[in-house]
Amino acid sequence: MPETTGFATRQVRTGYQPGTPQNTAIPPIYQSVAYDFGSFEQARDIFSLRRKGNLYSRTGNPTQAVFEQRLADLDGGVAALATGSGQSAVAVALLTLAKSGQHIVAARQLYGGTVDLLTDTFADFGIEVTLVDQDDLDAWRAAARPETRAFFAETIGNPVASVLDVRAVADIAHQAGVPLIVDNTIATPYLLRPKDFGADITVYSATKFIGGHGSSLGGVIVDLGTFDFGAEPQRWTQFTEPYPRIGDLVLWEEFGRERSAYLVYAKTKIVHDLGPALSPFNSFQLLQGLETLDLRLERQVGSALAIAHFLDGHPAVAKVNYPGLPDNRWHDAAQRYLPRGAGSVFSFDLAVDDSKVAKFIDSLQLFAIVANIGDARSLVVHPATTTHSHLGDTQLRDAGFGYRTVRLSIGLENLEDLVDDLRASLDAITEE
Repeated sequence: MPETTGFATRQVRTGYQPGTPQNTAIPPIYQSVAYDFGSFEQARDIFSLRRKGNLYSRTGNPTQAVFEQRLADLDGGVAALATGSGQSAVAVALLTLAKSGQHIVAARQLYGGTVDLLTDTFADFGIEVTLVDQDDLDAWRAAARPETRAFFAETIGNPVASVLDVRAVADIAHQAGVPLIVDNTIATPYLLRPKDFGADITVYSATKFIGGHGSSLGGVIVDLGTFDFGAEPQRWTQFTEPYPRIGDLVLWEEFGRERSAYLVYAKTKIVHDLGPALSPFNSFQLLQGLETLDLRLERQVGSALAIAHFLDGHPAVAKVNYPGLPDNRWHDAAQRYLPRGAGSVFSFDLAVDDSKVAKFIDSLQLFAIVANIGDARSLVVHPATTTHSHLGDTQLRDAGFGYRTVRLSIGLENLEDLVDDLRASLDAITEE
C-alpha cells in the first residue's frame, strides 16, 4: 500500500489480501484451535521459528493476525501482538522486559487496575516498581537504576485526563537505556501516534475505542521498532543470547528490530506460557469496530469538549478535568500532542457534599453506570468506589482526584440530550 494512503483507507484495508488461503482446520471466522501444517517439515519449521505460519490459537490465529497487522500499520509499528484483554497486554508488554530482581518506573497517574498489577502482583513476581508523578521529569530521572528495564505511562490518564509529555519522558528513558512503553488506549492511533514523539512500544485495551461497542474484550501490544535492544546486549539477554526453547537461535540476530524480536519472545514465552489468548470471534468483532474508529472519535471528541464547557459553567461543579479547556494544566500539552482533540474520557469534581454524589449518579438517565470507557453509549462511574477503589486516600490524592470526582465517557448520542441529562441531575442536587 502506498505510503501516502490515508488513515481511513488503512484502517479498513491494511493486513488483508482477498483470496489468500489460510491453513485452518475449520473455515473462517477461523474459529479453529489448531492448524493443518501440511507436512512434517512445515510443522517442524513453524515450531522452531524458521517458518512463518499458524501454530496454535493460544498464540495467534489468522483473524487475529489481520487485526494485529492493521494496528501495527496505524501506529507506524513493525509488528503487533493481540491478547485477551488490555490488562493482559500491559502485563505481557512489561513481563517481556522485566523479571524477578529487576525494576520498572511508572507514572502514578494510571488506571486503578494497572496500579494493582504493578504494585501488588508484580511485587509477588519479585519485580519492583517505582511510581512517579508523570509531570515531574526529575522524578523520572532519579528513579532510573541499573536494573531498570522499562518506563511506563498513559498518554491520556484515567480518570483526570492528564496528558503525558511523551517526548520528554521518552528522552529520559533512552538516556537510562530503556524503552518507553505507553498505554495509548484513550487517545488511540487516530488522536496520537506515540512513535512520532519517541515512544518505543504502545499498548491498548482494544475493548475500549478500538472495538467501540462494549461487546468484546481484547488487548494489543505494538512494537514501534525504535528501540535497539542490541546496543547493550548484556542488559537484554532474553533477546541477545541463545533462546533455550529454540536451541541455538538468537532472537535479536534472527528477527532484530525489523521483525520484532521483542514480540517474538513475548508470543513464544509469555503468551505461550500464561495463555491470555484473544479469541477469533473477538478478533473479528474488534476488526469491525476498528473500521469506524476515526468517525466515532470525531463525534465523541467534539461532544466531550462541548460537555466540558457546559460543566465548567455549572454552579454544582467545582472543577472539570479536561485538557481541551484553556485553563486546564495539560492544555498546552494537549495542543502539542492531540491536535485532533483531547479525547472523550474525562472527569469532574462536584461542588456538593459527599452525601449527594450517589444521588447525582443515580439520577442520570442516559449515562449508564458502567465500568468501561470508549463505548458507543455514554457512561458514568465513580472512580473512588469502583475502578480505583483499591487505592488509599493518599494514592487518590497523588492521582489527582477524590470522592467527589465523577468520570464520564462520552458516546455517540445527540449532544443536546447528553447535556440535558447532566443539567437535570446537577440542578437537582443544587436545589436541595
